[in-house]
Amino acid sequence: MARDFAWIRPEPEGIHIAPADCWIDPSIPVAHALVTHGHSDHARGGHGVTVATPETLAIMELRYATSEGARPVLYGETLRLPGDVSATFFPAGHVLGSAQILLEHAGERVVVTGDFKRRPDPTCAPFEVVPCDVLVTEATFALPVFRHPPVEHEIAKLLSTLAANPERCVLVGAYALGKAQRLIAELRRAGHAAPIYLHGAMEAMCRLYARFGIDLGDLRLVSDVKTPELAGQIVIAPPSALNDRWSRRLPDPITAMASGWMRVRQRARQRMVELPLVISDHADWDELTRTITEVNPAETWITHGREDAMMRWCELNQRRARALALVGYEDEDD
Repeated sequence: MARDFAWIRPEPEGIHIAPADCWIDPSIPVAHALVTHGHSDHARGGHGVTVATPETLAIMELRYATSEGARPVLYGETLRLPGDVSATFFPAGHVLGSAQILLEHAGERVVVTGDFKRRPDPTCAPFEVVPCDVLVTEATFALPVFRHPPVEHEIAKLLSTLAANPERCVLVGAYALGKAQRLIAELRRAGHAAPIYLHGAMEAMCRLYARFGIDLGDLRLVSDVKTPELAGQIVIAPPSALNDRWSRRLPDPITAMASGWMRVRQRARQRMVELPLVISDHADWDELTRTITEVNPAETWITHGREDAMMRWCELNQRRARALALVGYEDEDD
């Protein structure tokens, strides 16, 4: 007999857990919120109580000045919520502190992945497969064209470009939370020990990562050095800074961008990117379909992204699925 899982209700503002009267990643202020990670399309201020990992709460305090009502929860820790609902947080592999949330009620198990990826990432705990009846998943890159290359390939491309142009710098656009720190950590893992230079908007988040034990090596601010010193160096900035006045002080920069969207050539051209780096913090097509297969839920609910293709894949593989009408999700710069 089919179950309707009526106790968990997708609403435009987020996912409402009716018996507990709490929400997952709500886009509006609520009395009780469970937050999967710190990106602004999932986290915000104004909640009465915010339950998240210690790392996510620290990120939210830094970005949104939220500290009151913070309730930290560790990976693997189970919280008892009102209405006989329990919630357990598991790593999602997306960014520092990111979590999937397992909800259990009346013998049913629902996992909300938030954003996730399956690739190894030296800056966050790896994704864990959590068996469940309903998998609520993102679908940001749910098209077969999105098959991300090995990150080592993209890092090698960056370093070879740098070595071939010692009189220039490579300016990389990277999302300030997660992508920038992962890029730095991967460069260190590849043996790049030289200082890496940052736009001022990157500094606080990199310091926060260091506070949680993520060693990013020698980081310096662009504003603290003279232009000639940046020749032959890597500079990391928010994507919005790639072509603005700030970048004009750099020595003939080679413009790069680290994003899963760099798979789409038109996106790279629109951004005037010379060196597209396909580095994503979201699951690609193969990771999404593999996750559904491994979790093997009775139903798959798709929150945001390329829902139509994901729905079609589920149909072809005889899996029950539904697309949810959630508003405001998806990281523009991945």
